[in-house]
Amino acid sequence: MNQLTFFQTLKNKIKIKGQNNKILVDGTIKISKTKVVIKGSNNTLHIKNGVKMNGSFIEIVGDNCQIIIGKNSIIGDGCYLSAKEKDITLTIGDDCMLSRNAKLMTSDGHPIVQNAQVINCAKDIILSDKIWIADNVVILKGVHIGANSVIGIGSVLTKSIPCNAIAAGNPAKIVKEGISWEH
Repeated sequence: MNQLTFFQTLKNKIKIKGQNNKILVDGTIKISKTKVVIKGSNNTLHIKNGVKMNGSFIEIVGDNCQIIIGKNSIIGDGCYLSAKEKDITLTIGDDCMLSRNAKLMTSDGHPIVQNAQVINCAKDIILSDKIWIADNVVILKGVHIGANSVIGIGSVLTKSIPCNAIAAGNPAKIVKEGISWEH
């Protein structure tokens, strides 16, 4: 595993604050016009071989959080990937395709407190291998999308989706099962 090359850092805005934070790159990637912000301690951005990303924003804020982007995945313009709080992971599997303006958020952004307890804690997001996320999709905390599934344009995903399914709408619901798709 390598750190980002000097050339890759020139084409992107990268800000890292805190201790023991790292960006790991496996193999060759194409990343440009992307902003990366990592704040806190022991956080990791892991980008695997063959990833293509352009004009996106990646944010890791907290402690022991990570974002993993699997092999040969494509992250489109205007995408926002956010892992916040503590011990949180946002995973994008191999061969995934995120179209323009997809937003994946493990946290609501600000704590909501009731009776001195935070009631909206962050939760992991997992995209299994070969997921297609269409334009303007929002995927919220705690969602797991099974392999070979598709999320329709403009959908808001608040619940998990099984393998080989299409989900669409706001909130997204399963509209087809037993499907497959091709790049």
